[in-house]
Amino acid sequence: MSQENNKACNHTDGQNDKYVPPKVWTQDKENGGKFASINRPTAGARYEKALPVGDAPLQLYSLNTPNGVKVNILLEELAEIGVKGAEYDAYKIDISQGEQFGSGFVAINPNSKIPALVDHSSDIAGEPIALFESGAILMYLAEKFDQFMPLSLGKARAECLSWVMWQMGSAPFLGGGFGHFYAYAPEPLEYPINRYTMETKRQLDVLDTHLKDSTYMCGNNEADYNIADMIIWAWYGQLVLGKLYDAAEFLQVNDYKHVKRWAQAIAERPAVKRAVDLSLKPID
Repeated sequence: MSQENNKACNHTDGQNDKYVPPKVWTQDKENGGKFASINRPTAGARYEKALPVGDAPLQLYSLNTPNGVKVNILLEELAEIGVKGAEYDAYKIDISQGEQFGSGFVAINPNSKIPALVDHSSDIAGEPIALFESGAILMYLAEKFDQFMPLSLGKARAECLSWVMWQMGSAPFLGGGFGHFYAYAPEPLEYPINRYTMETKRQLDVLDTHLKDSTYMCGNNEADYNIADMIIWAWYGQLVLGKLYDAAEFLQVNDYKHVKRWAQAIAERPAVKRAVDLSLKPID
């Protein structure tokens, strides 16, 4: 193959044609970007650090990112309706400082991502229950307190769970894909920005089409507001309200009028207002 043809094979859509992936990848340098100093290809604790434990039955270790806000909303909605046993202490895990790699946090979340929650309730037999992954936490709490998720088998429960899982599967394209390359990467690259922008806008169109005839994700009545709304709003609701990545104009969020109507209505809920700016105690 000629040098010119070989160069053409390595060139893709105007991107840098100098990089050819090695047969075996190794981390021989920082990749740059906002979180470069803490990113590693290995799991596990990096230092010893016990987590504080307060007096409330639920102990939350988190940060007010979209993934953290999901759980904040449910806990504050439970507080809003006076559910007993849902009281919680909330502690800040500063992911920019690597606090998610302390031994105490890794013990409750081996994946070292926020949020994580430990249930110390007196009704639990044996050891406290640790949970990680925001979807798992929301489902656990909703089932435990029989609030904000249909528990009986049937259409309502199936719809709620389907939208919860949709969010869990879709958000990495928004946060880890679009958000990373648009806002956090060391330099703007056309191909990944275009790729993830296209997928983000497709997802917004999915929501806009669905919400055209629905007040909430799973129905039109106040009783239909549930964890599907909470988990989706934390990402897509905040996105269309201009709260994420300074990307509202770029994504033309005003085109998604049904999503925006839904997002604005949820943003006005007292529990949601408290949740987005939840006070988190430092773990020092």
